[in-house]
Amino acid sequence: MFEGLSDRLGGVLDKLRKRGALKESDVKEAMREVRVALLEADVALPVVKTFITNATERAVGSDVLRSVTPGQMVVKIVHDELKNMLGEGEDINLAAAAPVPILMVGLQGSGKTTSSAKIALHLTKKRNKKVLLASLDIYRPAAQQQLKVLADDNGLGILPIVMGEKPVSIAKRAMDMGRKEGYDAVILDTAGRLHIDMELMSEVAQIRDAVNPAETLLVTDAMTGQDSVNVAKEFAEKVGITGIVLTRIDGDARGGAALSMRQITGCPIKMLGTGEKIDEMEAFHPDRIASRILGMGDVVSLVEKAAETIKKEDAEKMAKKLAKGQFDLNDLLSQLKQLQKMGDLSGIMGMLPGMGALKKQMSQTKLDPKLLTHQEAIILSMTPKERENPALIKASRKKRIAAGCGLSVQDVNKLLKQYLTMSTMIKKMGKMGKKGLFGGMPKMDPAMLEGGEMPDLGQLPKGFPGTGGGLPPGFPGLGGGGLPPGFPGFGKKK
Repeated sequence: MFEGLSDRLGGVLDKLRKRGALKESDVKEAMREVRVALLEADVALPVVKTFITNATERAVGSDVLRSVTPGQMVVKIVHDELKNMLGEGEDINLAAAAPVPILMVGLQGSGKTTSSAKIALHLTKKRNKKVLLASLDIYRPAAQQQLKVLADDNGLGILPIVMGEKPVSIAKRAMDMGRKEGYDAVILDTAGRLHIDMELMSEVAQIRDAVNPAETLLVTDAMTGQDSVNVAKEFAEKVGITGIVLTRIDGDARGGAALSMRQITGCPIKMLGTGEKIDEMEAFHPDRIASRILGMGDVVSLVEKAAETIKKEDAEKMAKKLAKGQFDLNDLLSQLKQLQKMGDLSGIMGMLPGMGALKKQMSQTKLDPKLLTHQEAIILSMTPKERENPALIKASRKKRIAAGCGLSVQDVNKLLKQYLTMSTMIKKMGKMGKKGLFGGMPKMDPAMLEGGEMPDLGQLPKGFPGTGGGLPPGFPGLGGGGLPPGFPGFGKKK
């Protein structure tokens, strides 16, 4: 998300950073380019006008023009205005008598049912809540069964289906079950329509009046652009919504809907659907999104994602081995699995400061999404002794391994070459002695960061490579100075 806007804004702001002094005309010219970039990203015109007016007023002030680093000051102003445009980050409100009713509304096809299950899982895992799901959609074929399957597959509570029951009655029964069985929240998945009509709005209003929800969340598809903003306005006016859930943001390169939504509707974006998997639902953090747009990365989100997917015991075990300069194919297999759990490499790169250029290189090489899976298959086709001692793998063994995983000998050679590069580098690091595994790496020059500012590392957990704060020890390949040559998954697609 935001790739196009990030590239355009990065180019505009880079020009300002490179100049020693700025004139008022320089700032206004840059703001005109920012205006075009926002409009091309499908941001609503009233929102763009407000943004440019506020940013220009601050940027042409005497404090900026006389600053030692005026370009950096303008970048900070644009960052702050982006945060203001996106609004404040707010959690789903559970400050009400249990069970807290949460009403999910939206048009058909926006991802309402899937988002209901995702939010239930999010509240269960992140906030330790007991959540009951209930489908009120009696119109779409198998809608109730769809929610039941999602709930059963992920260990979530689900209201039993009673055929022929009306939506308001289902909602009341769900609240009764929630009270009797000690649920903290009840998520009510209402029916959608292909377009907004009075029948839909009337039904949602009746359900709202019956349960008095603490949250009425509008689920809308980011890929529909300004249409999603118009839908949000309609629901806000006719039903009253307390928050927005944006789905399919991974497929929206422009991001105009997200940037417009808060300003146009006055309702905060509370959750983002970042992918198809049931656990790919994130809380909305405006400051982190603003940093990603300007190429400053999102180290905090990366740390959180790593902490969720990498077990502490595994990380500590890996760290001890790496500190001694030890690294075999079992370790590489472990890191490949960790990477797959964290999501696609492009998404991880977007969270690292100053990685915009590397992301472009990755897109140009046309990475095969199955590459990590293929590399994992190659290692799994080896014997335990071969994984522990890769030097045993000669020509005849390579043929057997290739046959075992259904790939070519060339693929096996590529993996072994990547392993050798990483192993050599880790052995050198292990010899750094008291400096530690990452301590001896050259420090990154702040000027190298595309965002122009170093991230605030003071708040990161202890152990972040090369800085003293962040990613768990043993996180694949992130050794102080960036990704090493031969980093797994960086092969070209045939």
